Amino acid sequence: MAEKVLFVDDEEDVLDSLRRLFVEKNMDVLFASNGAEAIEIVRHNHIAVVVSDNLMPGINGVDLLCMISEISPDTIKILMTIYIDLEAAVDALNRCGAYKFFIKPWNNNELVEEIEGAVLRHRTITSLRDADEATMLSIAETIELKDHYTRGHCERVAQYSLMIADEIDLGDGIKKEIKYGSWLHDCGKIGVPKTILNKKGPLSAEEFEIIKKHPVWGADVVRQASLTETVFNIIFSHHEKYGGNGYPSGTSGEDIPLEARIVAIADIFDAVTSDRPYNARRSFRGAMDIISSLKRRDLDPYLVDVFLEALRKRYRKKIYR
Repeated sequence: MAEKVLFVDDEEDVLDSLRRLFVEKNMDVLFASNGAEAIEIVRHNHIAVVVSDNLMPGINGVDLLCMISEISPDTIKILMTIYIDLEAAVDALNRCGAYKFFIKPWNNNELVEEIEGAVLRHRTITSLRDADEATMLSIAETIELKDHYTRGHCERVAQYSLMIADEIDLGDGIKKEIKYGSWLHDCGKIGVPKTILNKKGPLSAEEFEIIKKHPVWGADVVRQASLTETVFNIIFSHHEKYGGNGYPSGTSGEDIPLEARIVAIADIFDAVTSDRPYNARRSFRGAMDIISSLKRRDLDPYLVDVFLEALRKRYRKKIYR
């Protein structure tokens, strides 16, 4: 069954434009012309995403989104506003847990992609609760479809991460959580536009700033889905660097959670042994040299040595052929 998306705006011509835009999309789209009508719809329907204008008579958009947060905490909330109303957009992000805001007039393609991403985010959060392994991996693979260069990446990252976990004798419970965190480490890319994920060539500074937000967005997903601290740590911290110049928080050394330091190595190794828009794949031997060169500056030196030795034992033919 298609997820329900609710658009709220007091201008009928705006709602008509949205009806035409989403008529052929695989969504059950509902419309309300004011906040009170929207509240009634939310009370009687399972709404995946609500997109509300702010400047409306009666209940304004920010207050409406805050009310919906109380009624339906899992509903993804987006504010539609105009340039002069950006303060309200920031208020919605901070006070009501809004996912994003959109500026009127909108770009049709960008709006559709954002709504599809919000629907996927809602589906991910609700599906992850009490999900079995097959469901969890399926969710990760669905997220990968946004970036065709990373197909199979999450499963390979899990395999390499578990190699390290085996070598340092971590218990079965923590290894299972490392596997889940590896599968989901890039789930925050739900919020990154496809044009950025699939761009050939270097990203602009502005585009890279958007990419750098994906650990925070992903951590928010797993927090809402009530997954474990280990999974949260992996998603939030897998781009931190041992020397302290990573993101999102600039944590360094062993202050970075062990599980995130493990996945960081696996993530980079798979990236450099796979074709990406910005570089061609490296051989196993070449990738091992790159990983070794990142010791101390980017990666935990002890875990790098453990990983490289595990590769030599398990992938000897690939390394020395």
